[in-house]
Amino acid sequence: MSGRYVVHLPVEAADLLVAQRLARVVARWARVLPQADPGETTVSAEDDQCVRHRVFCDLLLPGGGRCLLRADHDGDCARRLGGRP
Repeated sequence: MSGRYVVHLPVEAADLLVAQRLARVVARWARVLPQADPGETTVSAEDDQCVRHRVFCDLLLPGGGRCLLRADHDGDCARRLGGRP
């Protein structure tokens, strides 16, 4: 058995875009916890939890760190909201 466990926190949202937006807010807040890995945040339909949709881009950036913009964003990756590197 693995030494890593994942916490699933169900919330209710009207559609995929609203669910992704809510997940981004919760994940960014959770960054204050050293155990949290917001870059791996995904959402799924309650009745189809095997199909997950990424919330963050999370690509590794030059010099370290990961992109904190939404998945499938336009333009360059960034460490901060607003497109700043």
